[in-house]
Amino acid sequence: MGGDIVLYMLGLLIVLILLGVHIGVALAVCSFLGMLLMGFPFEAAISILSSTAYDAVRKDIFAVIPLFVLMGDVIWRSGAAADLYRICDRGLRRLPGRLAIATIAGNTVFAAVTGVSIAAAAAFSRIAYPQMKALGYNQTFALGAVAGSSCLGMLIPPSILLIVWAILTEMSVGALFMAGILPGLLLAALFTLYVIAAAVFRPALAPAYSAPLVEPTREEVRSELIGGLGILALILVVIGGIWSGFFTPTEAAGFGAVTALILGVVKGMGWRDFQFTLYQAARTTAPIMFLLITASMYSRLLALGGGVNYIQGLFLGAELSPATIILLMVLVWLVLGMLVDSVSIILLTVPIFAPIAVGLGVDPLAFAIFGILVIEAGLLTPPFGILVYTVKGSVPDPTATLGKIFLGSAPYFALILVAAFIVLAVPWLATQLPALLM
Repeated sequence: MGGDIVLYMLGLLIVLILLGVHIGVALAVCSFLGMLLMGFPFEAAISILSSTAYDAVRKDIFAVIPLFVLMGDVIWRSGAAADLYRICDRGLRRLPGRLAIATIAGNTVFAAVTGVSIAAAAAFSRIAYPQMKALGYNQTFALGAVAGSSCLGMLIPPSILLIVWAILTEMSVGALFMAGILPGLLLAALFTLYVIAAAVFRPALAPAYSAPLVEPTREEVRSELIGGLGILALILVVIGGIWSGFFTPTEAAGFGAVTALILGVVKGMGWRDFQFTLYQAARTTAPIMFLLITASMYSRLLALGGGVNYIQGLFLGAELSPATIILLMVLVWLVLGMLVDSVSIILLTVPIFAPIAVGLGVDPLAFAIFGILVIEAGLLTPPFGILVYTVKGSVPDPTATLGKIFLGSAPYFALILVAAFIVLAVPWLATQLPALLM
């Protein structure tokens, strides 16, 4: 009976979301109604859900999210991200489509100091797009490079999606961080190969740079040196600290945030800049925290009602092949990606899909990275496509339409799915570093 009720609540949850009810409110309402339908008295249902929310907030791993968001925002607003882009640009000057490749390279490194793709999309929309437009790059191609490469922030650690996945599945955050590195580099390589091929076979998309090399001024060199070394220091503190076992992910986030604040001071950020950065970080973090609390309530409903075992039995009892079940999961993720944001997709599906995948014999780390990649693709799919809307709102060009950004992002969407299935077929990409370093 409990499994049936969980299934009914899942259906109600989908209906509420389609009606426009906030995902967090929908999760809380369905959790409470499910408890009542299972026979729990009103007071007991309230008590169970309130204690679940309280226990969720008490977990120190929750502190990782606001700290990493703050760290990324400080790096963006201090100007260090612009320094990083200029360094990548000069280093890749001889490659076809160098500005687009510099955007990919910049996003790859920037992803290692922030866990939010939106920050990368907003930063490089203002930094890289004007440069590509000035050099005569095709507008759709340039917009696609900015939006598509921003997805790297959701895979290369520290990633908010990896943290949320770890919280829901009770996996090690550090292990998931390590698991995301090689697939993240693989995805960056696929993006780069696409840009080079596009620039070689269709030169009009990315005109070659023919002007003589202009040496940076002493002030520019100083700024880039500070920004570049500061970002390198952050990577060493956060990723290096976790790799070496010197820091837990929570401690690494704290030290990373402090290091970012010091870099912000060195780069000349004022008190008002820091106030605005704190405000923006809070605006980004608060909805995620609320969703995680209500998702904990929903997970408690699944546990009490035996919902995971019930739905797993439905899948396995249908005698579908493992490949068919995985493809169904991909289809669900892609459809949800058209409607809701990535964190909400994880909250809705991972408590159900992750145990099913383990039952099919899929490595948990490989499945986590596979799932993040597929969900990541949803960041570029219409009509929601949050990264597309972020780029649209950030580029200083009224002619940059949503249609152009979606069209330019399509190759990156396809490459993300290619990378996802490569990880599923070669789980070593996700499991090797955690096995060596954790």
